[in-house]
Amino acid sequence: MRFGKITENALKRSVLKQLRTEFKNKTSAAVGTDCAFSESKRTFSTIVPVTVDVQEAGFYGVVKAVNGLVSQGLTPDHVEVSVLLPSDAEEATLKRIVKDAIDGAKLCGVVYAGGHTEVTSAVTRPLVTVSAVGFAEDEKESDILFAGKAAPGQSLVITKWVAMEGTTMLASEKYEDLTGRYPAPFIDDAKKLRDSLFVGKEMEIAMKSGITAAHDLSGGGVFAGLWEMAGRAGCGLKVDMRCIPLRQETVEICEFFTLNPYQLLSGGALLLATENGEKLVSDLKEQGIPAVVIGELTEGNDKIVVNADEVRFLESPQADEILSALGC
Repeated sequence: MRFGKITENALKRSVLKQLRTEFKNKTSAAVGTDCAFSESKRTFSTIVPVTVDVQEAGFYGVVKAVNGLVSQGLTPDHVEVSVLLPSDAEEATLKRIVKDAIDGAKLCGVVYAGGHTEVTSAVTRPLVTVSAVGFAEDEKESDILFAGKAAPGQSLVITKWVAMEGTTMLASEKYEDLTGRYPAPFIDDAKKLRDSLFVGKEMEIAMKSGITAAHDLSGGGVFAGLWEMAGRAGCGLKVDMRCIPLRQETVEICEFFTLNPYQLLSGGALLLATENGEKLVSDLKEQGIPAVVIGELTEGNDKIVVNADEVRFLESPQADEILSALGC
C-alpha cells in the first residue's frame, strides 16, 4: 500500500463495507466525512494521527482534530492526546509535544483533558494521535452533517487559502534551506500561518449565512477535498483553477521543493457548498475572512478543472505532497 492516506477504493473495500455489514441499522462512517458520531447520544468525535515527522506534531494534531468537529457545525469539548515514544527518546521531547498540544487547545478554545503516554519498540520516532470529542447543542446545529444537502447548481466557496498547513510546516521544518533562497521575513510570514489554521470563526459565519455542506480541507489538499465533496453529494463539479486562493509564500515554497500546491496539506481552509456563493463570500469578508467562489457542483459525475484554455478531469485523491517534501 502507498504511504499516506489510503485510497478511496481500499477504504470502501476494507473499512466501510465491514462497518455497514456489522452495523446495518446505524449511520456510520463515509468517504469525505470529517467526524464520527453517535446519533442517540448526539456526541461526536474525530481521531487524527500525525504521521509526518514534524516538531510541532502536538499542535497540528489538536487543531486538525478540533477542525474536524467544527467544520460540521459542532461544538468541541475536549481533546485527548496519545504519545508513543521510541526507547531512545528524551523527556524533553515529551515535554515539547505536550506544550505544543496545549498551544493548539488554547487556539481552538478546548480543554486538553488527558491521554496516554508510552515508550515502545513499536515506533522509531514519536507518534502523536489526537482524539477530539464534541456535541450538538441542538438538532439544527448538526444539520450539515446529517442532511447532505449539497446538490448540483450550488456554488463552491473556499475560505482563506489552500495549502496553508503544508506551507507553515515546511517553513518551520526547512527554515534554513528556504532562507538560503528567500528573505527570512518572507519565510517567517509563512511560519505565522500556523496561527490561522483553526476554522471556528469562519464556520460560525458560514452557518449563519447559509451553507449546505462543509469540508475541512487537509490531507491530499484541495483536489482531494473537491473529489470527496462531490462524491458525498453524488454529483460532479466544475472549478476554475485560477480562482483557487494561494498565498505567495505557498507558491514560492512549493516551487522550491517541486510540489503541487493543490495536493498539499490544506488545514485552515474550508470548502463550502451554498445556494448563494456571492452572499457567503460577502458575509465572510465583512468579518475579515478571505473567501472566493471557485466553481459549482454539477449534474452527472464529471469532475472538471478548468485552467485558462486547458480543461481536464480531476483525478481521485493522491498521496499528500508533504510526504515527499519531508522524506516520509
